Amino acid sequence: MIKKSRLFGNKTRVTFCLPSDVPAGRVSVVGTFNSWEPGAHELKPRRDGTRTVSVPLAPGHYEFRYLASDGVWLDDEQGSELHL
Repeated sequence: MIKKSRLFGNKTRVTFCLPSDVPAGRVSVVGTFNSWEPGAHELKPRRDGTRTVSVPLAPGHYEFRYLASDGVWLDDEQGSELHL
């Protein structure tokens, strides 16, 4: 799941969210906003049973996917592109 909230200026905070246990292990969101670098934006566990990471992004078009620690790629249920 993806949540968006406007920040001061022209940026948007994009929060990427997955269940805490699927997939097991560490998961990063990688995409054109971080040069597809694993570990740059790792999802962290939350008390509500999810894992999230928030990334401030300028207006634009971005592609992304989730990468689990065992090399498994996952797509978000809302797609793999952001238009801000």
